[in-house]
Amino acid sequence: MIFYFTGTGNSRYAARRISEKLGDKLVSINEYIKKGEDGYFTDNRPWVFIAPTYSWQIPRVVEKFIRSSRFSGSREAYFILTCGGSVGNASQKIESLCREKGFTFQGLSALVMPENYIAMFPVPDKEEARRIIEKANPVIDRLADSIREGRRFSSGKAGLLSRLESGPVNGMFYRFQVSAKGFRVTEGCVGCGKCAQLCPLNNIHLENGKPVWGDTCTHCMACISACPTQAIEYKKISVGKPRYYLK
Repeated sequence: MIFYFTGTGNSRYAARRISEKLGDKLVSINEYIKKGEDGYFTDNRPWVFIAPTYSWQIPRVVEKFIRSSRFSGSREAYFILTCGGSVGNASQKIESLCREKGFTFQGLSALVMPENYIAMFPVPDKEEARRIIEKANPVIDRLADSIREGRRFSSGKAGLLSRLESGPVNGMFYRFQVSAKGFRVTEGCVGCGKCAQLCPLNNIHLENGKPVWGDTCTHCMACISACPTQAIEYKKISVGKPRYYLK
């Protein structure tokens, strides 16, 4: 069973491709979180979890979903984190989570996809994004082959920098960066409501046809990246930048 959590589409894209290669069921974590539901799943095939990297770690909302859901049947669990470059020492927390859930940790693989964290970094234009995705496709296929054959993902040993990134830096990221306070809507908004529809935490609602953000944002970037009129900005950082959203 292939689970994915996504903001701007990278994880969904990888999950769909692996699902097609393996002929396995696809499950959207976003939908469960949005409905406020814990999952109960049973399958004899490996569990595969695909999510973006949030400051060199698995997103806390995904960790919470796995922890609160029940899984019966297979005990093998694979993890894939999409990223712009590195997943740091994310495997340490994931391995601990697997022990807690009674999973056999089959490894974590980083999957380089187009950068999507517009709140901090520049994102690629369409042509550059296309090249990055084309380069990622054979990597995704090799990961699918490893899952099919029951081979553990190989990963190197994390160094000091990686441990710092996934440890103290991740903590500071959530404490000081992850907030909806920086989002604002411009006059280009047409009141379509797509931002509210896509928000996995139901943190956006419309008032007088315009989005208003609450205080449970996870910085998935779905609202700003998928806005059809590019009417959402994050502080001054996103102004003039291209948006990246993979359908």
